[in-house]
Amino acid sequence: MLLADIGNTHFHIYDGKKVEHLPYAEAIGKYRGKSLQYISVNRDIEKQIGCIEGWKNVSDFMYIPGEYDTMGVDRKALCLSHDNGVFVDAGSAITVDVMERGIYKGGYIFPGIKAMLESYRRISPALEVPLDEHIDLTRLPLTTKGQISYGIIASIKALIEKHKDKKRLYFTGGDGKLLAGFFRDAIYDETLVFKGMMHTLQISEQ
Repeated sequence: MLLADIGNTHFHIYDGKKVEHLPYAEAIGKYRGKSLQYISVNRDIEKQIGCIEGWKNVSDFMYIPGEYDTMGVDRKALCLSHDNGVFVDAGSAITVDVMERGIYKGGYIFPGIKAMLESYRRISPALEVPLDEHIDLTRLPLTTKGQISYGIIASIKALIEKHKDKKRLYFTGGDGKLLAGFFRDAIYDETLVFKGMMHTLQISEQ
């Protein structure tokens, strides 16, 4: 079974073994003619793919008790991968969601790391620096690069830890592996959204 998570700029396609990240046109060209079930946060893409034979939008199957009306379907699928935990999807935005016994308890949204770095650059060219991915959070840094990196990573880490409450931390998304490295016993898994999709689709077929 091919599964796809369609984001704002890319298709993320899972064949049961690996996840492939492709631009829209490339994904449509490569997988047109194959059976595929997908969720999508991009309503406009439906005009291009809604008529492709063998492709099925399963977004309406993604439901979790406690969800809110405008909650993204990708976040729902992510939370459906496990009944309990804190789920962090670190992409263009960083979403953090909490599940307890299969019920959604709420969450919050940060700008993505790239967006945060861009906001510093807009303040002043002197603040245009790359992220220090190995920043030491146990001491205050003494360089601009270090201080910006500290401000970004430490603030994200502090708020996630505030709501962790002994729950397992699950990370996914482009910067998920990076952020997971700052937490003890965190799990990074780029297939979490697809695991949530599979779990839900299996139940719907029973």
